[in-house]
Amino acid sequence: MSAGLSSTWVYLSTSPLLWLTVTLLAYAAADWISIKAHRNPLASPVVIAVALVILLLEATGTDYETYFKGAQFVNFLLGPATVALGVPLWRNLRTVRSVLVPLGCALVAGGITAMVSAVGIAWLFGSPPEILATVAPKSVTTPIAMAIAETLGGIPSLAAILVLVTGIFGSIIVTPLMNLLRVSDPAARGFAAGLAAHGFGTARAFQVNEIAGTFAGIGMGLNGAFTAIVLSLLSAFFG
Repeated sequence: MSAGLSSTWVYLSTSPLLWLTVTLLAYAAADWISIKAHRNPLASPVVIAVALVILLLEATGTDYETYFKGAQFVNFLLGPATVALGVPLWRNLRTVRSVLVPLGCALVAGGITAMVSAVGIAWLFGSPPEILATVAPKSVTTPIAMAIAETLGGIPSLAAILVLVTGIFGSIIVTPLMNLLRVSDPAARGFAAGLAAHGFGTARAFQVNEIAGTFAGIGMGLNGAFTAIVLSLLSAFFG
């Protein structure tokens, strides 16, 4: 890097708006790539945007703390964005009411499967209780998963990573898997995506249509509450 560019970068890197702008531009570029790929599951805008930001941070030698100081406004918007999921829910309230019983059954089956499968696999590999408590909430949103893991004696930071990996994998595989299983109902597809892959799955579902996105948001929210309740009742198992 030339002296001129180096001094310019040093100046820009001190501005908190730089990393906010970088984050928004990375997502805009990732979304453009996703559109050009006809919304192929492998071209997830979130995954691509994360990769672009990581590459830039590595290339410029910028640590995460510096980046987060500028991009934390996006993190702050996660709360309002989650609340905003209530808008499509209100628009489709009649449809939601008509399938409350199937949703409840799917929630119990999916939520328990997500917890038992993760803990069971970790247990078979001889993982200690600390790791079992960390992997148990992998299918809920990051803040809930970190809180649950900490309460159960797990590792919150590792739980956050597992949540991200679960979300990325789920958002990529959900469409081809639903097609393979011949599940065509957008409500069922969306609910499964939100339940198993939380925010990533919900974002993917909204790319398909509003009904799928609505039910994905419901699945994400209900599974967060359901998982927290079940694991709190089973906390002695992880002790």
